[in-house]
Amino acid sequence: MPETTHATSTVLPALPALSAQAERLIELGVHEIIGLSTTELRTFAGATEALAGGDGALLAVHPNQAPASVLAPLLRRDGKPGFVVTDMSDVDLFAPLDTATLPDAPLYLLTGLDRGDRMANWSPNEALPALTAEARTPLLLTEGIHWVLQQPAVLERNHCFMTIGSRLRKARGTLDARTPAIWISNGTGRDGRERRNAPKVGWCWAGNRHTWLGIASATGRRTQDR
Repeated sequence: MPETTHATSTVLPALPALSAQAERLIELGVHEIIGLSTTELRTFAGATEALAGGDGALLAVHPNQAPASVLAPLLRRDGKPGFVVTDMSDVDLFAPLDTATLPDAPLYLLTGLDRGDRMANWSPNEALPALTAEARTPLLLTEGIHWVLQQPAVLERNHCFMTIGSRLRKARGTLDARTPAIWISNGTGRDGRERRNAPKVGWCWAGNRHTWLGIASATGRRTQDR
C-alpha cells in the first residue's frame, strides 16, 4: 500500500449554501433535464439546509435522472465546456459499485467531501479498501461533476481526482478495468488544441497510480428523510 501523500495543495473554499446550489442547477437547466420544477428544486434545498453540517454538503442529482454525458458539457473552465473523451462513449453505463448505495430519490446530499489529495499516487484498487475501512464512500462520476459545477476551484492542475465509485460491469459480471476521472485537458491528441484547459471526463486503469489524481470520497449520502 502506498504511503499517504502530504504534499501541499489548494485549500478549497467552502461549498455554497444549498439554496445557492439549487439556483446554480436552475441556471444550468438541470431541473428541466430531471423533470422537476424550480419550486421543487428550491424546496428540497431549503428542507435539507439544516442537514448540511458545518462543512456544507453537495446537492446531487441521481445519475439515472441526469447521466454523466449530459452533465459534462455543462462544466466550464476558461470559458470552455467540459467533454467526455472519445474512447468513453459508454460513459453512462458506468454504475455505482454495490458498496456505494444511493438514496432512492432524484435529489440527495453528499456530506464530508474530500478530493483525496492524500491518496494521490494510489491506484483505485488500493484506495477502495482503504476508504471502506475509513467508513468513507468513493464518489460517483456524476457526483464529481456536480462538485465541479458548484465549486470550480476543486479542479486544478496537478490536483484533479478519480471517481472510483462508478464502474462498468461486463456481461460476465467482472468489472471493466477502467475507472472514471475528471481532470483538465492539455489539448493534445484526440482532445484537440481547441480544448486545452477544458474540463475533461476520462478514465484510468484500476491498477495504475497517478501522482496528480486524488481519489475523491464522501462520508455519506442522504435525503431529507434519512
